Amino acid sequence: MSKVTTRDGNASTRIADSIRASILAGEYPPDTRIRQEDVAERFGASRLPVREALRTLESDGLVHLVANTGAWVNRLTLADCEEIYQTRERLEPLLLRYAMPHLDDARLDLLDELAQAMEDTTEVDEFLRLDREFHLSSYEPSGTHILGDLVRRLWNSTQFYRRAYTMLLDDDRRRIMHDEHHLLTTALREGDADGAERVVESHIRRTRLQLARHPEVFDLPTSREAHSK
Repeated sequence: MSKVTTRDGNASTRIADSIRASILAGEYPPDTRIRQEDVAERFGASRLPVREALRTLESDGLVHLVANTGAWVNRLTLADCEEIYQTRERLEPLLLRYAMPHLDDARLDLLDELAQAMEDTTEVDEFLRLDREFHLSSYEPSGTHILGDLVRRLWNSTQFYRRAYTMLLDDDRRRIMHDEHHLLTTALREGDADGAERVVESHIRRTRLQLARHPEVFDLPTSREAHSK
């Protein structure tokens, strides 16, 4: 019995990891339906690990489950996104303060490398991957039991809209964004917690304000609307 449980658990993790990566990469846009039977067939798995995987993705803030229909990729309104970003403006500086005493030279060097790699790339998906790694790596040593998981969930829920926002950036706004990443790494290396918090807060606020100027990002047709036509 224990072997079966372990095998199902491994299958559930593998399925969740794959679908999570696909959602974050934009392969499943908001409001896309994910059918249990399709996932089971794709991965050669039974329904049990598929259900477990979808529950994991729901706890990650990526999908919501609907009885008898499967899972749907979460979709945000502009008001939803405003609320999430204002929450992040307050929570992430606190999370960074928890992490700062544990940021060693190796991690600070990594953050410098990621900031430079973001500046050097012209690929949106590569930038998004590096940006996520940069910020979440700066929070990782925090040792918090609740705050870190909550921030990661908030990041997950806005990934699609960050991609749309990044594609709208002009050269000046890109330069400001890269400057903020470098300012943050400098403040972290100098142990300037107040300065680091201010940079993170303004960095998040800038994205929120820019998204508010582009409400069309939130007006994409849903898969349910597409199916009804």
